[in-house]
Amino acid sequence: MRKLTRFATPLFAVAIMSSVPFVALAQSSQNQNSAVQDWNTPPAGTEQAQQGYRDGIEAAKLDTLTKRKIDPKVSHLYVHPPVKGNAKEAYRSSFEAGYKAAIEHGITAPGA
Repeated sequence: MRKLTRFATPLFAVAIMSSVPFVALAQSSQNQNSAVQDWNTPPAGTEQAQQGYRDGIEAAKLDTLTKRKIDPKVSHLYVHPPVKGNAKEAYRSSFEAGYKAAIEHGITAPGA
């Protein structure tokens, strides 16, 4: 029993001390990921405006991938928004903001 205690106690202490940097690293990584993901979260607003922002991000990804002209105003969803009435302008401005945010952050492919 004494041999087990002599062997197990230092081993246990080393295991506890070595796990501290991993916990700190995991917390640091989590903070960086949330900062990176903030730009692709739609700003507060109507549901149509938030959808416009997300659609703008996706359109930028697709335009970059297919090597089309990088301009949100020539995108099909900008020209023909999937909303009606007064929501069109809010959708378009959010679409343009999402498109520009995606281009600024170097998004090049869907799922990136």
